[in-house]
Amino acid sequence: MQLDNHFFNSFWHLVCHRRELQASGDYVRFDTPSGEVVVFNDSGNVIAFDNRCPHRGARIYSSDFGNQAASCKYHGWTYKNGEIIVPNKDDFGSCNIESAHFNTYSLDWCGDFIFLGIAPVSKLYDQLGNVAEILENISFNIDLRHDFDRYQYECYWPLAVENALEPYHISMVHPQTLATLNLENGENVFNGCNSIWYSPIGNSKIRKQLSGLKKLLNIDFQYEGYMSIYMFPFTMLSSTFGYSYSLQNFFPVAGNVERTNFTSRLLTTNAASINASQILKPFFDSTSTVNRMVFKEDHDICKIMPRDSWSAEPLMFPSDSERKIVHFRETCKKFAVTI
Repeated sequence: MQLDNHFFNSFWHLVCHRRELQASGDYVRFDTPSGEVVVFNDSGNVIAFDNRCPHRGARIYSSDFGNQAASCKYHGWTYKNGEIIVPNKDDFGSCNIESAHFNTYSLDWCGDFIFLGIAPVSKLYDQLGNVAEILENISFNIDLRHDFDRYQYECYWPLAVENALEPYHISMVHPQTLATLNLENGENVFNGCNSIWYSPIGNSKIRKQLSGLKKLLNIDFQYEGYMSIYMFPFTMLSSTFGYSYSLQNFFPVAGNVERTNFTSRLLTTNAASINASQILKPFFDSTSTVNRMVFKEDHDICKIMPRDSWSAEPLMFPSDSERKIVHFRETCKKFAVTI
């Protein structure tokens, strides 16, 4: 657990896109090893706080996302325009009520992507390295959040991350879903503690169908294949042909190494017109359905991985397609020594 908290506190984490928080009152809530965290649009100013009212500690938000004032249902304390509004404020003469404040966290931007930091040991762009430019280009092409899914994986978070990192399991675990793309060996690119896998789509029929959709979209950045970006330690961003992006967080569960807080969102790119948007809707609906099936298949296989099957030590029998796991474990071991 010390390792989990260390990683969560020491790194920046991609948590949102600007389009998820378009209106004042929009929010997204996360379960993290440090407790609940809410990212909230406060009249155009995006903030992050610990989902606790500073008065008596009641939770402000209970849903995963939505639009709602940051107002406590217990006594009505409300955060608005950077200030706390306290009902019957004159009754608090025995304390320094002016010092009351929400427990906020740092946020930073990479393009239109929002990153959360508790006590990061480096600047965001130093952590991201060469990945930053790719993320910027992706972020400026995002239009909407099309799907949102959240549940707990029944495994320790590094096992879930390692499963997401390697394509070796695809034919066995995803025969009717991801495997239908016939992903080729592709290329692994390593950027500091981060990594990217680029894989051409071997299924010529699917590749041709995807190519035909490009005229319906207004995008200026894409990889015409399957791309999976890993941002150490807890985040994946994957896409097929750059038409939509699956943002996945694998946050540790406080006090429980047998569970992982998993969140996935499908972020879709800009349609060329209103008519194109209507045509694309069934495609994005189908993408959401397939993504959910893939993650369920991943979860089912991760359930059979006991906690003690993972360590930061090197794999004894690594395949060429598990190079990202080798890199991941080396990175875990490197940063674990600072504890």
